[in-house]
Amino acid sequence: MNHCLITYTPCGDALYSVKGLNLLAIGLKNVHNLPFSALEQRQEAVLRAEKMSIQGVQPKLSATLNVRRQSFELTDSGGTFILKPQHNDYPELPQNEAVTMYLAGISGIEVPLSGLIRSKDDSLTYFVKRFDRLPKGQKWAVEDFAQLTGNSRDTKYSSSMEKLSDVIDTFCSFPAIEKAKLFQIVLFNFLIGNEDAHLKNFSLITRNGKIELSPAYDLVNSTIVLRGVVEEIALPLNGKKRKLTKDLFLQYGRKRLKLSEKTIEMTLENLISVQSKWQDILAVCCLSQQMKTKYQTLLAQRLAILS
Repeated sequence: MNHCLITYTPCGDALYSVKGLNLLAIGLKNVHNLPFSALEQRQEAVLRAEKMSIQGVQPKLSATLNVRRQSFELTDSGGTFILKPQHNDYPELPQNEAVTMYLAGISGIEVPLSGLIRSKDDSLTYFVKRFDRLPKGQKWAVEDFAQLTGNSRDTKYSSSMEKLSDVIDTFCSFPAIEKAKLFQIVLFNFLIGNEDAHLKNFSLITRNGKIELSPAYDLVNSTIVLRGVVEEIALPLNGKKRKLTKDLFLQYGRKRLKLSEKTIEMTLENLISVQSKWQDILAVCCLSQQMKTKYQTLLAQRLAILS
């Protein structure tokens, strides 16, 4: 019995459930394997890097979904999806990001549609729909926090969690609402071991006349992938990057984000209440059993800190 590579629901011998395919496009019957191996995708990413607007350390490709041909097709411009193949040095990153993004979604965090697709060598590639793209080539305006604070890719770690709050106060239409969202994402990242959430992993989007936090992206349990990781967070919280405590997060919510006790309590309760669903998804996701065990072990440790 397979589980859908988008929704993690049972789908018999198929790779996708009807619901998963309809999330991609109404009436879509199937998605064919990518006609590139993982190695070939990484090579294509290098060849196309200068032509595309997407950047980052992880190899990425721009793509569109051809509904008639039931396939993803690579493109140098106008792509509506980003593809991330298997990485040479970091095992199972596509599976890791896919399940982590799904966990965020069922926790109430806004995330773009994402999932996995098989390649011709049977490897799994991560896909995510671009949230800044509109029909007919139009775009939402998106700026990451590095741009907004005058930082670059080289200085994306040169900030703090406190300064994220300042960015929201300065630019967002309704700062109180966005700071509640930020608090939720910060707790989520701690729980799932994302210790690489730097300035370029937070963005503001202008849509429908409102400036707000963009959908969350690049959510990965990096702790179980990186060797010898000792830090628990990319940007220091009250000057600390490790040995974080529940009280430290609570004080961040109260004093820096100015959230009400009810908002803080509800955010924590929600993340704790969905843990059984998280475990169900982790049990059937595409990570190897070894990676599943690492993920679940870290999650239990972090949950004990916040409980």
